[in-house]
Amino acid sequence: MTRARRRRRDDFNKPKTTLESLKPKILIVDDEKATRDVMARILSAKYDCATAPDAARALEALEAAPDLDLLVTDYKMPGENGIELIRRAKAMRPSLGCIIITAFGEIDLAVEAMREGADDFLTKPVTDIGRLEQRVDRVLRAKALADEVESEAARNPHAKDGLGAFTGASAPMQRVYALIRKVAPTSSNIFIEGPSGAGKELVARAIHALSAHADGPFVAVECSALPSTLLETELFGSIRGAFTDARDRAGCFETADGGTLFLDEIGEIDANVQVKLLRVLETRTFQRVGETRERHSGFRLVTATNKDLRALVAEGKFREDLYYRLNVIDIRVPALRDRPGDIAPLVERFIAEFSAQYGGAVTGIEPQALAVLQAYSWPGNVRQLKNAIEKMVVLSQGGKLAVADIPPEITEAPPPPAAPAPAAPLSAPPAGAFAVPPPVVAPAAGADHETLREREKELVVAALKETAGNVTKAAARLGISRRTLHRRIREWNLK
Repeated sequence: MTRARRRRRDDFNKPKTTLESLKPKILIVDDEKATRDVMARILSAKYDCATAPDAARALEALEAAPDLDLLVTDYKMPGENGIELIRRAKAMRPSLGCIIITAFGEIDLAVEAMREGADDFLTKPVTDIGRLEQRVDRVLRAKALADEVESEAARNPHAKDGLGAFTGASAPMQRVYALIRKVAPTSSNIFIEGPSGAGKELVARAIHALSAHADGPFVAVECSALPSTLLETELFGSIRGAFTDARDRAGCFETADGGTLFLDEIGEIDANVQVKLLRVLETRTFQRVGETRERHSGFRLVTATNKDLRALVAEGKFREDLYYRLNVIDIRVPALRDRPGDIAPLVERFIAEFSAQYGGAVTGIEPQALAVLQAYSWPGNVRQLKNAIEKMVVLSQGGKLAVADIPPEITEAPPPPAAPAPAAPLSAPPAGAFAVPPPVVAPAAGADHETLREREKELVVAALKETAGNVTKAAARLGISRRTLHRRIREWNLK
């Protein structure tokens, strides 16, 4: 090992104080010494920074520092450029976070870099210090969360069957799990319906993981995020000269060959793209924008929408023939309000994730606080619940989350409309059915939250009585896990 290489390795591996050893490690790569030194000085307050002048030195540093968290690299450098560096770095360390810095106007290069594994990009000159710190922090937080979720999935009973990212044992979700297992091995097009934030992409990824395409790529496209012209290029690719600044690049149909192509919010594509997509589905061939050569791709298509495509077809806004091509098999993902029994295990999982991410100070949630969360309608579904729990964990003083930690937009939300009174007393459900308990009305600000706890206890006692003390059946009736019900039984000393 050369003296210079040993010195670069020792920059990261020299003994640190306890505080320094906890800092994420960042490698900044730029051929301009002044630029990389300034960035390192700015970021060194929060991160353990090292620098390299080119890709070759960066790869040496990466090899010497197995716990490197983030690579920040310029695009234009002597030797290999930033995209090539990211490609090689990701091959060595797939979980490594990467940010590329490009000149203003080089958006195509940034997109290409993100295809090769970059998590974000910045444009030169990097003069906004706050923006730089924000982008770095965002990538590192996403990486930490992904690592935690991966660890949790490994511990999850569903992990072995490709459903490790899901949480919840309610009847609606059991139906979704059963459909995923049944349709994943087929080659049929899958159409996923459900509200925003309900987990449609998780369903698509699970189908991919359980399919014959699992060893191929999973390519996801958010159709609503791109205007028509850019979406067409994103899907089909382009050749040099097809339009101003066009470059030879593969589209998603091409990159998804042998894998799964997931088109989210398919209802947003315009008539022109609909026609071209229909042809691809009929022939499995396509042309890059600007070329006449036919290309073939063996991708499996999964689409999703939060809109009523049948209504769009009736209004003439979506092609009927394309709709039936897409909707070979339909999977409906329920809204969170339709599976209230899953709220408790979801809260438990998100607390574990974010507590680990932010220092481990939060140990759980008080029953009163959980009851308030269970009473809320969650218009943003699981995504909104996850964001709320993250906010609560970040702002909490530690220990168990309480009602006071819940964001005011939840505690101050108007109660849902009262359900009509039942015509007869609650009776045992038919075999195999899951009865959902009536919602607990959220208290107004300042109300006595103990009433929520009493109502929850009443529901548990009633379910146990009607199932003759059978914990498994009672938990199914309540829409909660056996583990949660056992905890309630011990907490209230029920017999």
